[in-house]
Amino acid sequence: MSTSPATAVPKRVLMTGASGLVGSALSACLVAKGQQVVPLVRRPPRPGSREIEWDPVQGRIDVDAFQGVDAIVNLAGENIAAGRWTASRKKTILESRLQGTRLLAEAMTRFEPRPRAFISASAVGYYGHRGEEQVSEDSPAGCGFLAEVCRRWEQATTAARDAGVRVVLLRLGIVLSARGGALARMLTPAKLGLGGPFGSGCQWMSWIGLTDLVRCVEHLLANDVLSGPVNAVSPHPVTNAEFAATLGKVLGRPAILRMPAMAVNLLFGEMGRELLLASTRAEPSRLLSTGFCFAHPDLTSALRAELSV
Repeated sequence: MSTSPATAVPKRVLMTGASGLVGSALSACLVAKGQQVVPLVRRPPRPGSREIEWDPVQGRIDVDAFQGVDAIVNLAGENIAAGRWTASRKKTILESRLQGTRLLAEAMTRFEPRPRAFISASAVGYYGHRGEEQVSEDSPAGCGFLAEVCRRWEQATTAARDAGVRVVLLRLGIVLSARGGALARMLTPAKLGLGGPFGSGCQWMSWIGLTDLVRCVEHLLANDVLSGPVNAVSPHPVTNAEFAATLGKVLGRPAILRMPAMAVNLLFGEMGRELLLASTRAEPSRLLSTGFCFAHPDLTSALRAELSV
């Protein structure tokens, strides 16, 4: 296994989505290690803060904000699980990713020196529903709304790559944290013994604990060897049935109440089919090739760490 050569750790990091689940955890970690995080926000900056206002919808950003920036981490995007995917909701989900990413990528071309790295979020939804197939970063895009969103989201970084910036496309799996996201929504029904699998339970889930995700982004910021797509997932994906059973075991509760696929379709429509019933078995090939070691590679360990049990 080869190990990537370390470079100078970025001292000033511009970040979108800094107040979200991943962004807040990453910001806290970077600041604790002496790095400066500059959040891009869509409201007036708080007095005395390092925040810089931007407006992706109107295409407004202060290029002076890029002065002295070593790296940019782009995590902004509308929550895909906040409601049924109506036509207007799907448009919002897509545009919230394309507008900001494209604006950042194009802004980087207008000044020197440019940031050394642009780490831009994507998702393993890029691969679509793949059944039992194991997918790596070299696998082609799949079909469906999420796959199309991810494909276009990644393409929106093109201007930065063409300008010579090292672009990393962070294909996120399901991020596990008690603070928010999918796991936080699962906890109440799971504690009530209602946390069984969806549909057949055979669909694969590619996941990563929040602690390991923060370490992963730090790794990508500090090493120049990787560019292009990187699967930010544990090396041990599980089926939905395995996930439900493991979560129940960690919480000391049964996980036997299955939600049939028909019910998922009726309740959640297209969103349910792509988020709950689709199967994506992704492997973190490129991360592992650079010597990255997961603190919690197996699901039981990750759940215990994130839930502090």
